[in-house]
Order: sequence, then structure tokens, then C-alpha cells
Amino acid sequence: MIYNQWYVILDSNELSRKPLRVKRLNENLALWRDEHGTVCCIDDRCCHRGVSLSCGQIINGKLECPFHGFIYDKTGKVTLIPANGKNKTVPETMKVKAYKTYEGYGLIWIWWGDDAKATDEPFFFKELGDFSYSTFIDPWSVHYSRAIENQLDVVHLPFVHRTTIGRGDKTLVNGPVVIRDKELITFYVNNVKDDGKTTPLKPDEIADYEKLFHLQFHYPNIWQNFISDKIRAFAAFVPVDDENSLVYIRYYQRMIKIPLLRELFNYIGKVSSIVILRQDKRVVITQLPKKSAVKMDERLIMGDKPIIEYRKHRQELMGQ
Repeated sequence: MIYNQWYVILDSNELSRKPLRVKRLNENLALWRDEHGTVCCIDDRCCHRGVSLSCGQIINGKLECPFHGFIYDKTGKVTLIPANGKNKTVPETMKVKAYKTYEGYGLIWIWWGDDAKATDEPFFFKELGDFSYSTFIDPWSVHYSRAIENQLDVVHLPFVHRTTIGRGDKTLVNGPVVIRDKELITFYVNNVKDDGKTTPLKPDEIADYEKLFHLQFHYPNIWQNFISDKIRAFAAFVPVDDENSLVYIRYYQRMIKIPLLRELFNYIGKVSSIVILRQDKRVVITQLPKKSAVKMDERLIMGDKPIIEYRKHRQELMGQ
């Protein structure tokens, strides 16, 4: 995983007023909301006898271990050991790792890295705040980097999605043009039919590329597809462990605003997103190895430029 990054790990609706156990970034985590509704996240293993803390209950905004009643606050520190009495000072060593959290746009992030380097809030495509949306969550048996690369792949469309978004037999790939701006990658797509005579244009040969259909990815794990000015697709590729991830797909739109019609339209958009995503999943889960890297036993082509840039940039960030 890339260190010192905010990772989307949950949809806000997944965390109610009860503790929740999840596996993210190869760690078992316990999450809950304190008395103010703020998201708290600590390692899901009691420092006393190793029991799962998420099996406990919330007491005055803190998490109680279900085994011996130890009370944990949001910093991971034990504030009370019942067997020692309320007046007994708790040793500083009685603690577990805690994670900074951020909640916004219906998503929950955790900071994976040094707390001192944490920014106030994670990056998000803030223009989506004006859209309504529907959400679908899908488990994939691949490393999250493979799931990300699938959404950077402009070559697969007429084959994997020949019955949906890949209709038209546009197999010839011009470019694509890839622009990196800090931790944001924007790539511009121009796929056309192959007439048997045309040679694909190199990225620097494409004029007015800004007018082309484009997509964006921001490290470490969010992506959006500019379907139109009023319709977007969004995804968060959530790391579970080295061989599993969760894909959080959202269908965003601002065409329909009348409540009942809006919900119906969003539902139809979600169903369409599921169909397309499952076409991807059927193929991607067969890829080996399950985790990508800069140097692999693959023979890449010009159309793979977004994937090549992603791998290089990811490696750079991991080396910081």
C-alpha cells in the first residue's frame, strides 16, 4: 500500500450506531461512532487478551471490550480497567493503534501513515457534491491495484463490453493522452473503427485532446468517469488484503431532481453500472499475478499508457 495517504474504506451507510469489524489494508479494524456521531477506528484486537473489540458495545462514546470490560477511547488508549477499579491509573502501555478518520460525501476514509503528516481532509471530486447518486459494492478476488488498472484500460472496451459501453467495434486506439498533476491522473480517450489503413496516432500527435472523452484517477484509490456534464461514474477501490478488494461503484447524476423520479433514475443507473462492472470482474479476477507492479512478465502496448503511468507513479509514491 502507498503510505501517508487517505484511503476510502467504507460507505457512511455501512457504519451504524453499533461497532463494525472490517478488514482493510491487511488489518482487522474496529469502527464505531462516538456520542457526537464521529467515526472512530482502532485495531480490532484487545491489548489485554487479544479478543475482537468490535464484538463489544459502545459506552458513552467509547468501546468496551466484551471479554473483561476494558474501555477504549478513539485514540486507542484504555481509559478504564474494571478489575483494577475506577480510581486506578491505567498504564500508558495499555493501548492499540488508532487511525485518523474523515467522513464526507457519504464516504469514510482512514489515514494510512504517520499522523504528523496527515492532511486536514482527503482529496475528493468535489463537483460531485451537486449530484445525487446510487451505490453498489462488489467484492473482487484481486489486489486493489488490478481493479484500478481495469478502469485505466482503454483497450479492452470493444471486447469485454461489446454488448454495453464497448459497442461500435472501435478497436483502434489513438494515444491515449495521459496528464499527471501531482496525485491526479487524467487520460483522454479516442478509440475508432479500424479501416485497415489507419495507423494509431501517438499521444503527441493528437490535437485538441482536451475536447476528448476523459477519465480521472486520484491516488490512492478513487476514480471518476466523465460520461457527460450531468452524469458521472465514480469508484473507490478499497484494499482488503493482498488478494482481495472491494469496488464501491456510484452512479452520479444531476438530470432528474424530482424525488421519486430521481430515485428511480439512480436505481436504473446503478443496475447499468452493475452489469458493466460484472463484465469487467469476470475477466480481471483471472489475471495473474493478482497484484500489479512496474516490472512484470507482460508485453504492454501504446494503448496501455494510462496503466504504465499509474504503475510508475504508484512506485514513486511507495518509495517516498
